[in-house]
Amino acid sequence: MTKKLQSREVEEKLKTLGLVVFTPREFQGVFGVSKKAASMFILNNAKSGLFIKLRNNFYAIKDSHHDYSFISNQLYQPSYVSLETALSHYKIIPEVVYGNTSITTKATREFTTPIGNFTYQHIKTEAFTGYQLQEIDRYKALFAEPEKALADYLYFVDLKKVSLNDRLKLKNINKQKLIEYAKLFKRPNMLKLISQIYADSRKPRTIY
Repeated sequence: MTKKLQSREVEEKLKTLGLVVFTPREFQGVFGVSKKAASMFILNNAKSGLFIKLRNNFYAIKDSHHDYSFISNQLYQPSYVSLETALSHYKIIPEVVYGNTSITTKATREFTTPIGNFTYQHIKTEAFTGYQLQEIDRYKALFAEPEKALADYLYFVDLKKVSLNDRLKLKNINKQKLIEYAKLFKRPNMLKLISQIYADSRKPRTIY
């Protein structure tokens, strides 16, 4: 007999298992249904609004859209949240950041979804460290330490892919730890950048 899936029960079970982001294959395994039944249920409930399609073969429960960091981790692996998203979270930059920025060892990618943009910047494997599992919003996500988020950011400044923010707040940054992370990129100019941002931070700001 074909198992009849009920939307409410499916939603509750996925949440209980922490599968707010899932693939059709994972759905099939959890509910013990055929590939065709899983695909049809997901498609129908994406149309009804229970699920949101994030990218090919990746779906999210609609009311999980506030868990951006967790979703970001799941959407493209391996990855951890870093760069402007993490810098804003730690108040190293004053700006509010829209969308989610992450680091990956895979190719650079950007996904535009109904719940926002998810950007992934590539770094080499040797520098893919300095992150921890943190509870962000309601779920745990891999998130860069403050010093690593800043080191990642300065790497892309050094590559001239982003402009240096002139309002960096360095009060709670461990400078030596920042330097050690910067060395992983093997780009001597990053150490000069660190000296520059610390020198700039000591200058009195002109208020107009």
